Amino acid sequence: MSGPHESGAFAALRGQLQDAAAAFAGGPDALEDILLGMVDDVDRAVREPLEIFPVCHHSPASATAMARRLREKQPKVVYLELCEDMAPLLTELRNCRLPVAVQAFAGDVDGFPQDWAPLSVVAPITETSAEYQAIAYALDTPGVELVLVDRSADHVFQWDTRGERAPEAAAEDTGSPAEAEAALHGEAVGVELGDLRPRFAELEEHLLHHGKVRHWSEWWHQYVEVPLGDSAADHDTYRQVMFLIGSLFRRLAPGDGARVRVDEDRERYMWTRMREHLTATGTDPADCLYVCGAFHAASRVEEFGVHGTDTFTISPRTATTWQYGLIPSSHAAIEAQFGLAAGSVSIASTEWAKSLKRTRVRPYRLAGQAGTEKSSAKKAGAAKDPGRQVAVPAPESAAADRLSGFLRRPPVLDGLDEAELLGWSVDIVRAARRNGYLASTADAIAVFETSVLLAGMRDRAKPTPYDFQDAAVTCIEKDAVPGRRDVRRLVEIMMGGDRIGQVGYEALPPLARDVHDRLAPLGPKLQQRGVQRALLDMASRPELQACSDVLWMLRRLMPHGAARPIMGERRLGERSVQESWDLALGTHQRALIELGYEGVSIEQVLEQRLRRDAYGPQATTATVLAAVEDATLYLRSRRLADELGTHALRVLATERSVDGAPEVLRRVRGLLAYYRTGEPVLPPWIESFVKTGYAHYCTLLPVAFRDEDATVGQVAAMLGFLFSMEGLALSLGCDRAQLELAVAQSHPEEPSKTALLWAAQVQLGTLSRAELRGRCDALLDNPLVVPAYPRYLSGFVHALEPVPGLADVVVEAVSKAFGRLPDAVLLPWLPLLITTLRSGAAELVPLLVREAGRIFPGRPAALDAWIPPWRTPPAPPAGRRTRSGGHGRQGAALLPAHPATCDAVAELLGCAQGWTRADVPFPSGTGVGLPAVHPATCDAVAELLGCDGAWAVSGSSPSGTALTIRHPATAKALESLLTNT
Repeated sequence: MSGPHESGAFAALRGQLQDAAAAFAGGPDALEDILLGMVDDVDRAVREPLEIFPVCHHSPASATAMARRLREKQPKVVYLELCEDMAPLLTELRNCRLPVAVQAFAGDVDGFPQDWAPLSVVAPITETSAEYQAIAYALDTPGVELVLVDRSADHVFQWDTRGERAPEAAAEDTGSPAEAEAALHGEAVGVELGDLRPRFAELEEHLLHHGKVRHWSEWWHQYVEVPLGDSAADHDTYRQVMFLIGSLFRRLAPGDGARVRVDEDRERYMWTRMREHLTATGTDPADCLYVCGAFHAASRVEEFGVHGTDTFTISPRTATTWQYGLIPSSHAAIEAQFGLAAGSVSIASTEWAKSLKRTRVRPYRLAGQAGTEKSSAKKAGAAKDPGRQVAVPAPESAAADRLSGFLRRPPVLDGLDEAELLGWSVDIVRAARRNGYLASTADAIAVFETSVLLAGMRDRAKPTPYDFQDAAVTCIEKDAVPGRRDVRRLVEIMMGGDRIGQVGYEALPPLARDVHDRLAPLGPKLQQRGVQRALLDMASRPELQACSDVLWMLRRLMPHGAARPIMGERRLGERSVQESWDLALGTHQRALIELGYEGVSIEQVLEQRLRRDAYGPQATTATVLAAVEDATLYLRSRRLADELGTHALRVLATERSVDGAPEVLRRVRGLLAYYRTGEPVLPPWIESFVKTGYAHYCTLLPVAFRDEDATVGQVAAMLGFLFSMEGLALSLGCDRAQLELAVAQSHPEEPSKTALLWAAQVQLGTLSRAELRGRCDALLDNPLVVPAYPRYLSGFVHALEPVPGLADVVVEAVSKAFGRLPDAVLLPWLPLLITTLRSGAAELVPLLVREAGRIFPGRPAALDAWIPPWRTPPAPPAGRRTRSGGHGRQGAALLPAHPATCDAVAELLGCAQGWTRADVPFPSGTGVGLPAVHPATCDAVAELLGCDGAWAVSGSSPSGTALTIRHPATAKALESLLTNT
């Protein structure tokens, strides 16, 4: 291949640039090397035997030039800069509505760090992109071969470093109004054809400043897109301009770093693949077309060209299994992922339609392509100039210098622009009035004139859509936005809006098609975007129960909003007869498609996810129990539930913290209630879980009371597990002494935990309720403890979880605090009490409120005469036993009339002997025979009646004198029950 300076085609341009460099820099220096090097790059790319077609992503000028060149050249092989392993999916584009993205997805990685998973690569394709024109031409033209030559998705991550991924996967907020649509690509790495943008920050800033534009998309539209989109820009001019821009950005890019290494490796990779294909097939390079980004077209690697060196070795792929599919995309998603200005892709779509009308170029579209305007295509084809349809290309060796004339040519104002701008002005006023703005015809005139004025101030021959957008904001929006959309968003909608693609049914993975088939009885069009209402009446149509099962599984697997229940619920042991759902499967089509990468049915995917959650390295006991509940609830799989439950038992035995105790308690209670009501016997795993959990929490209880990191709610949940599961645990062989010993060994220092310990002691019987009330009174009497009293109350409120019977004591403690503390102490103390209860025991406060409602009077009028129960002296036992009727005969006929009942009462009270003994008389008025024969029974009755002491006194005679002496009140009360008074 001849050297770059041997060609005389660009001699004049080299001379001009040398003079310019000398004038600006005062002599030959680095500037001259850069300028002349750019010409050398253009010359080298133009003379390459395999024709290189440089493009820019989503550029109407590139798409128009591509369609024109394909019809002129009719190449037999099209080499395309796209991941080579995505080739089989391209035929499915005809079943989709553009824009869509070709996706490579890997859920399980092998050869990459596990924290990178899942891996995802997307390549968005729009109708206005040059790559779509090449794909449509190659797939619908007989005898044409399409070869993808870029690195595979596996190599994308092989050559990737975490620190260098940010520019490629730029998903930062670009200010797009359609922020929700920016998530259509998820967290995928974006790979697109023709990424052409300055990588030298100072250069981009310089271009934006001197071009009087705000962002790169506007600069490209003004200074590249519009001139190249003109019908006067022929094929050679287009190629040379794009080569020049790519060389400029390439030479001014930073010369080190991983980004440059990856770019050069990609170029070596592509040229190596193309030479391999040419060698294998024997294709003439003159019959081929290489479509790539302008940045890579001006390459200086040794492997460049069909005569380049074969020194690059392509590394093998890793063992990662990749899956491929099509996912919906949108203009907003493309703009957000690749850092483009909001609305730029929509404006490009509008410019594409204008360019087709102006140049009369007939674009390529895949046969049967969904969402294309066939009528407009036919019109474009009918209006096309027959003389331009088949043009004989000039020999590449005779390519002349078109850059000099193009760079010196002044822009020409198209006569149609004035009418177009006038239409824009009328349309934006109409749209503004519909959205609540007080716009009028005068505003339309102002927008028109301001657009022309802004274009003149920015040295533009004609207003661009960006000038019009600024003018509309200035003249209409002013300082207020009355509606939901601002004027800038209205302009974007008017220019085409955010077009959202859709993957057709035939292109969906098997899982997605299965979901659509199983939900077909519901009726709504699930492919349609937006929210649709589905009503399920399982009582009249039992076959809809299968649809309900699918919807509940989709709710568990897909993002929020894809399937949202409005009426009906699914809980353990409960099934709704009627349900109402809001479905948005068309909006969340990407999530449904990615489910198809994990399995062939949603049941399989759900089981895999439950296993992954349960057996993951971060799995806790609560996580595994949640998986057990979901397996029972959604899959109705007793096998999977038993397997996961057995695993939960092993996880519980290895835990040394109590962080998940509240969740464990809630899950176990629910599962126990479900199995007790729906199964004849409890599963063995849950019996073992209760037994192991009882011993486990008894062991951790003293440590948790002392641990500062363990919250009072977590300790209360532990006690709730121990007390609520105590009956089952004891029946399975546990020892209650272990719990008593654990409570005795607990010595908390934090006030809330101290109150919780007192409640546990009351439940165990080692502390009486009277003693607990005394300790609460002592706290209020101690001025040093009063500031910490809210934390004691927080502990008491948490104690309602394990000991709900203490609700009245807690109400009494709070009431005494409000009644006894002075305002100077109470008012500063009250906010602390409220915040403590809200943050620590919000779910238990309703129980406290219900108890207070039971104790306090229901009417304000009764409040003045109301006496709190804790201030009311206890009524005499006789008074409690006396009926409202006469007092003459309280129980005289009890023994002779109901001997069997009296024997049963004696047995319940622990007395083995019967009451009906003929040898023991019951003297009237004394009752002395009862304590002599049944001392244990009398002790039990005395305890029930509230009397202290024992009835059976050592050495007491059958006369019962010890009873009347030591317990006169008890004797009298018992006598009134059993004899005549």
